[in-house]
Amino acid sequence: MKAVVFHGVGDIRLDDVPEPTLQEPTDAIVRITASAICGTDLHFIRGSAPDMQSGTILGHEGVGIVEALGPEVRNLAAGDRVLIPSTIACGNCAYCRAGYFAQCDLANPNGKKAGTSFFGGPKATGPFHGLQAEKARIPYAHVGLIKLPDSITDNQAIAMSDIFPTAWFGAEMAEIEDGDTVAVFGCGPVGLFAIISARLMGAGRVFAIDGLSDRLDRARELGAECINFEEEDPIAALNRLTDDIGVDRAIDAVGIDANHGHGGHPHGHEQWQPGDAPSQALKWAVEGLAKAGTLSIIGVYPQGFESFPIGAAMNKNLRMNMGNCHHRKYIPKLIELTLAGKVDPASVLTQCEPLTDAISAFAAFDLHEQGWIKVKLKTDE
Repeated sequence: MKAVVFHGVGDIRLDDVPEPTLQEPTDAIVRITASAICGTDLHFIRGSAPDMQSGTILGHEGVGIVEALGPEVRNLAAGDRVLIPSTIACGNCAYCRAGYFAQCDLANPNGKKAGTSFFGGPKATGPFHGLQAEKARIPYAHVGLIKLPDSITDNQAIAMSDIFPTAWFGAEMAEIEDGDTVAVFGCGPVGLFAIISARLMGAGRVFAIDGLSDRLDRARELGAECINFEEEDPIAALNRLTDDIGVDRAIDAVGIDANHGHGGHPHGHEQWQPGDAPSQALKWAVEGLAKAGTLSIIGVYPQGFESFPIGAAMNKNLRMNMGNCHHRKYIPKLIELTLAGKVDPASVLTQCEPLTDAISAFAAFDLHEQGWIKVKLKTDE
């Protein structure tokens, strides 16, 4: 079968690889009908997230059709159309039962303290082969796979595999209440969904900070007040627009790649090294917050990243929440919001490319070509 395979920093290829097989009683094999390219994938290609293993299939967003099930998967049947959450969880350990699916004790083969497991990630996350492929093996399928209503389209569903729940999680961690003023740093797909989530949670004003006009145009359509940091100092603008108070809540939806500008071609990136300067997005978020405000971090930072403006945060009495999204916890609610017509997750998608064109799609996405915000990869049927 065809799959997008990581071979090294700046080196991904569309390869022919063996089809997956059932390995455990709780496994499923899913024929992928749609996957997607995520900014997190770019971290691996750029080398800003270390320890990717050569030969790993990329991708952690997927929708598909169940083809085979292990004997202990009792809630699904072959032919079911399913959504695949990005993170992998057993559903049975104390963390999963408490809703902390991203910190499952059993999913990660590197041990209980290894942290989050997800598809298509580095060695520390498993590794598990990803979903940018014609088929995929899904561990703990009885928990992970979510059967989709017929009225939910693949375009809507693929956005709920990772980016929408991650944004909702980020807005929840920001502790948004009715009337709050919120700043979202980064208007990529997660940032756009963070704007949507903040407004659904009752935010009174939402500011969107980015340096790309096409992304800010999308944010403006969602009702955000836009600040282009290439044209003005974003902190001066936030202070002016909030009468020198600052915002109540800030969401960092960028992560480590805020230190790498707007990226470039997947080939030729310099690998990130521990000790780099603090993320510009984090610095701006801390500076832009009002006293006693809340900072939510959902942008990806690798282990070894240790730079943070702790003095400024401490002296403003800021609260901070951060982490990997517990996708399985939030997806059912987001499906219900979609069915109720309160949101259309497909609205953030900008491209639909065949899996066979994935490498060129990665290049365009990494270059932030005009209009390339979220890319769905459709598997040929």
